[in-house]
Amino acid sequence: MVKFFIDPGHGGTDPGATRNGLQEKNLTLQISKKIRDMLGEYENTQVRLSREGNQTLTLNQRTNAANAWGADFLLSVHINAGGGTGYEDFRYNTLSASSTTGRIQSAIHSAVMVAIRGFGVSDRGAKSANFHMLRESNMPAVLTENLFIDTPQDANLLKRADFIEAMARGHVNGLANAFGLKRKVTTKPVTPPKPPVTQPKPSVPTNPKEDDDMLERAVVINGFADFPAAERLALYLKAPIYLRSIVTGQKVAKELYIVGGTKEGMVANKVTLLSGADRFETAAAVANFIK
Repeated sequence: MVKFFIDPGHGGTDPGATRNGLQEKNLTLQISKKIRDMLGEYENTQVRLSREGNQTLTLNQRTNAANAWGADFLLSVHINAGGGTGYEDFRYNTLSASSTTGRIQSAIHSAVMVAIRGFGVSDRGAKSANFHMLRESNMPAVLTENLFIDTPQDANLLKRADFIEAMARGHVNGLANAFGLKRKVTTKPVTPPKPPVTQPKPSVPTNPKEDDDMLERAVVINGFADFPAAERLALYLKAPIYLRSIVTGQKVAKELYIVGGTKEGMVANKVTLLSGADRFETAAAVANFIK
């Protein structure tokens, strides 16, 4: 069981940043609730929010709650301000990019940028800082800054339901990749056969209809060593990145692009192998494909 503690920044008497008819506290709660609901699509997950409504909470109350619950990961969701544009996220500044927290941050960052690629959002990078939520948590923690509320072009995106949905989905895809989450298997009810007609009309065979919710394409990696090459490919294809352990034996997209490893266990209409003997040959295979 993986326990995720999601912290919607600000709230109550603290509205956070405000501009362009928006309040940070409302946006962070909206995004956080969608992240919680989407994480419910995966097996063996528990999610707790620091606030479910417009409550006023201190920073200590938030980290104390996460620590007392024994969360495995803390995600603090914020909206930026200060005249910039784009998305960025932070880990605690004493931790390297290769640390456990750094690898989780990288997975989230990559997946978010892929999810919102079509909206023309600037990538401000994966960064580090001495923030309370990152410093005082007993578990790996990442703080995300989801666009600038005081920049009109960013504010216009934050007013769109499809953008908020994509932003939340990017966070969840990143967490699923980082923690090796598996989607819950749902079974569709069986429809009883219709009684035969006396003079049946001849039917033309058709291919099974693809699930309406099925992704067009996805990138699959063996491990985090394949991330640099896979990230380039994912941006090119506008596709999410999954760990092999998540998609083995499951159909998560119509097309799969394998970066590192083999086609074994991959289920899709089309599987493209972009792997070499080592990560350098794999990166070269990806580069040739993109060209």
